[in-house]
Parts: sequence; structure tokens; C-alpha cells
Amino acid sequence: MYKTVAGSTDCQPTPPPPPQPPVEWSTGLCDCFSDYDNCCLMYWCPCVTFGRIAEIVDKGSASCGASGFYFVQLGGLYSANYRTKIRSQYNLKGNNCLDCLTHCFCSRCALCQEYRELEKQGFNMKINVYLILISSFFLRIIN
Repeated sequence: MYKTVAGSTDCQPTPPPPPQPPVEWSTGLCDCFSDYDNCCLMYWCPCVTFGRIAEIVDKGSASCGASGFYFVQLGGLYSANYRTKIRSQYNLKGNNCLDCLTHCFCSRCALCQEYRELEKQGFNMKINVYLILISSFFLRIIN
């Protein structure tokens, strides 16, 4: 981006805007019971919650069912990567080490928090629930 001064033929680059400081997560890590539906889904089927998160964070390039399958196979280290992506996309406080520790020791609470954060950012987290259930059914048949 270049900016010209009136009456001048010189083009000068426009400086980038200063970076904004990171903001807090919209809800706390242990606020799981603020959304009972998500809390119950997270307790019984964390792979579904993670699949929904991954599909949104990856902007649809990763399917919800496949991401849920990888979550079951790889666990906290795989899901910590998505927490890092959410933090960078929405400029949230934290660091990679905390993301990893949070998912290794409080994975379900972390997923609930990420789910709520994406809802607060305006995403409809309930889309594709039937597709997820059908996918997980077929994944069980294949295995």
C-alpha cells in the first residue's frame, strides 16, 4: 500500500497499524456449566465437539468427522494445535506451552472453552450435527 501526498509524485509506503494487545478469552477455562448442552456433549462425545471446532478453525478444509477421528487417535497434542490457531485468529492471551499443558491435563475444559469462544465470535456450532453422527457411525463400522 502506497500513499501519495497531494502535489507530489513520490510514493511512500503506508506504515502497518500497530499490533493490538492480546485479549482475554470470553469465558473462563472452568466455566463449562455455563452451557449445559455443550458440557453434556463434551462429556459424552468430546470427539464431536473437537470436530466442530476444527472444521470452523480450518474454515471447512477439515471435515468434522475426520477431525473427531484424529482427536480420538492423537488426543491432547493434536487438539492443542487448534487452541493455538484459535488464539492467533482472535488475538487471545496465552502461549503454545500453556495450550499444550491445558489440553494434556484439562482437555475437556479446554474444548468447552474453545467451543464457547467460537460461539461468542458468532459461529453456529450446531451445524452439521447429523453429518457428524452419521460419519462417526460409519467410522465405527470401518474399524
